[in-house]
Amino acid sequence: MQNALFHWSFAIPEIWVLAMACVVLLVDVFVGERQRDVAYVLSIFTLLAAMALTWSQMGQTGFAFFGQFHLDPFTSIASFFVELLSLLVLSYSRKYLLRRSLYRGEVFVLLLFALLGALILISGANLLILYLGLELLALSQYALVAFQRGNLRATEAGLKYFILGALASALLLYGMSLLYGLTGTLDLHQIAIALVNVGSANYLLMLAVVFLVAGIAFKFGAAPFHMWLPDAYQGAPTPVTLFMSSVPKIAIFALFLRILVDGGYGSIEIWRQLFVALVVVSLVIGNVVAIAQTNLKRMLAYSTVGNMGFLALGIVAGTQNGLASAFFYAVVYAFMATAAFGLIVYLSREGFEAEEISDLRGLVRTRPWAAFLLLIIMFSLAGVPPTIGFYAKLAVFQALIEAHFIWLAVFGVLMAVVGAFYYLRVLKVALFDAPAEDLAYGADDPLAASVLTVNSLALLILGIVPGALVAFCYHALQGVL
Repeated sequence: MQNALFHWSFAIPEIWVLAMACVVLLVDVFVGERQRDVAYVLSIFTLLAAMALTWSQMGQTGFAFFGQFHLDPFTSIASFFVELLSLLVLSYSRKYLLRRSLYRGEVFVLLLFALLGALILISGANLLILYLGLELLALSQYALVAFQRGNLRATEAGLKYFILGALASALLLYGMSLLYGLTGTLDLHQIAIALVNVGSANYLLMLAVVFLVAGIAFKFGAAPFHMWLPDAYQGAPTPVTLFMSSVPKIAIFALFLRILVDGGYGSIEIWRQLFVALVVVSLVIGNVVAIAQTNLKRMLAYSTVGNMGFLALGIVAGTQNGLASAFFYAVVYAFMATAAFGLIVYLSREGFEAEEISDLRGLVRTRPWAAFLLLIIMFSLAGVPPTIGFYAKLAVFQALIEAHFIWLAVFGVLMAVVGAFYYLRVLKVALFDAPAEDLAYGADDPLAASVLTVNSLALLILGIVPGALVAFCYHALQGVL
């Protein structure tokens, strides 16, 4: 039996998060309204311990539970990042949730289950396991988006997200079923072996890849499958938007890597062509439509569409350097988005959401340190040196040029210039406009302020000395092709 399980300890971070999510749920039932901090502290402890367990597995490889879970460098590194991002989400959110009567155990339980879904997507080595992880992540997010039942906008956003998310899941499931029909197995390694004999000219394989890419593009938020993104980002409580903009991006990149690279390497020419189309549409729609937005959360939603286009540039390259640059971009974008939405959380107060661009008028005069951090965040999102956002874009452009996609690299640079406009517009409002007389930001939150400072300064410091993060991310993809 021990041999059959293939070292169950390789899946110990997932087991730990699952067990503690159940513990937090039970504790919250018995503690109730009296001591809400218990569920919060337990959740923080869960994430810190999960990070320690994941770190202890660095450098190990193997399988767990009859080969259903795969431990490799990518699994360890990607899992560590999503656990760290989840910790940042909780650290930013405590005061925000308290002020809005959302400081409840259910929120923390849903977040832990969403994290578990992300971890399963990262470590899954079987189509069925990957689908279960995807649905666990998605269902938790649907509930989190609509958690403010008294808020009509949140309820509407949750319903739209659920309906369109179910459609995307159906597309992915149908693509997986076609792969299973072609190969007769759910195991990704066996699928890869079987597809070598099928050949990329097989029409059924082409159809399967089309459905899989469409489903993955929806989950990424890439155009033209982005229609759910602006409403979900704007309607959800900002800490939920913070989570949605970061953790799932790394998890869905892992889903792409497991299915279309590990399992479907023989179909590389098919999905490369599909991603070229996604890149062009995402960069144009994301960067152009964002210019017209007045709501900061909607602007950042369309920014996500554009950034998923930049991420997909590395995928289009189709080389090991290209995929490594795409993973590097996913990680960097996740931390940039965390800082951007974290700033909104920090500036908000009860009865006031600092989510309109006009809400940032004269920020430099009322909150000079927050304005400085906003400067770093927007520069990094725009790809201005010496921030880490510049190196993320540079990495995907270099990979594209090495793969001889010169025209696409030039197009990407042009779209980056267009995208810089709406980021700089936010800075213009914050640094040069006069503050409104009746505008008051939330009372200072020491925990959120500290996390925001570390998060934002990291974007600058890692841009000055990017070597360690670049090497870390590139090591994760070593030998993937």
